[in-house]
Amino acid sequence: MGSGVYNRSEATLGDEGVSPVTLSSDWSRVVRLLLIASLAVIGSLGNVYMISAVMIEDHLKKRGNTYVVNVALADLLITGILMPASAVVILSGLEAPVQVCSVQWFLAILSWLVTVLSLAAIAAENYARLCLPPEKYAKLTTTRITISVLLIWFVSAVAVTIQHIYDLGPDYCTRRSEGILPYQAAVAAFFVAMPALLTTLFYAKTIIQVRLARAHPSFKPPIAFAWDYSLMKTNMYSFFLFFLFWLPFGVLLFVGSIKNISARLFYNLAWFALSKSCVNNFLYCIADRHFRNAYINLFHYCCCKTTVTFSRRTRGEGARPSGDVRVHIIPGYNMYSYTSPQRSRESGQTSKRSIATFRPQSRDVYEL
Repeated sequence: MGSGVYNRSEATLGDEGVSPVTLSSDWSRVVRLLLIASLAVIGSLGNVYMISAVMIEDHLKKRGNTYVVNVALADLLITGILMPASAVVILSGLEAPVQVCSVQWFLAILSWLVTVLSLAAIAAENYARLCLPPEKYAKLTTTRITISVLLIWFVSAVAVTIQHIYDLGPDYCTRRSEGILPYQAAVAAFFVAMPALLTTLFYAKTIIQVRLARAHPSFKPPIAFAWDYSLMKTNMYSFFLFFLFWLPFGVLLFVGSIKNISARLFYNLAWFALSKSCVNNFLYCIADRHFRNAYINLFHYCCCKTTVTFSRRTRGEGARPSGDVRVHIIPGYNMYSYTSPQRSRESGQTSKRSIATFRPQSRDVYEL
């Protein structure tokens, strides 16, 4: 991803009254300081809550959710370092130096790249968890997930460092550009188009396969599957939210390589993209019940209590009735439907499959 879009060789920070570090000079210093400081505090607190939720909530303590935590860590680079740096510059009353802008843009691109790769990993892991046979998903061990997370950070850091050292691509801070270079086109295809396409395909395939399984008349998944499927949809919403915030700025980068664009529009869209790091954690709170419960418990612990307890559901809530017949629907997630004589009496129907060879523990397994 390039770092600027303008065909001016001698542009400086603060051109047109808009700075990439301290925003528009049309606003007073107090307003800008309050805005950026509020975004930094709210975003950082929300991302810490998001990370803590995965650590303390039983239903979120799954190795695949490490990628969700990785997205929150990438957002912390924005809300915990980039935004506070702008607040310090505004508070000092100094002109924004190019060095500060350069470091901020380095962190922004690093966070962006880590998020893109992590979102693709989340989609792949959700597909494996919901649709692949358990023995195949078991190959995705904690060690392998940890290595993949470290690899995401390593590849992202190396790519951004090379671009920063060799000044590859346009300059975000001084807005110089030489047009779309083959290098930039290759980077966009490899780090933007390919991960976005793979993420979309994984989510689409997961939804289609789950809907086909649910179309089976006797399909009754375990309650844990419903929780994981709900989290998968929340992850998908997070993917769409990311592109909703970053796509306008990305389009502006492309258009700006062809013609000059107002600095005010350019930097306002850049900060709009950065603000995604402040709202992603709220999406998980709104869309997923377990994140919401964890947020509430954390809030009570921080503000109302000296100790915190987290409710645990009894085994009976998610357990299936005794004497059920387990019918294999799809290979992933141990996906079964359950029938029993009791259910048959309640529905007034008797399944022919309920007459089967007796097996230990009075349970039969059918492969469909």
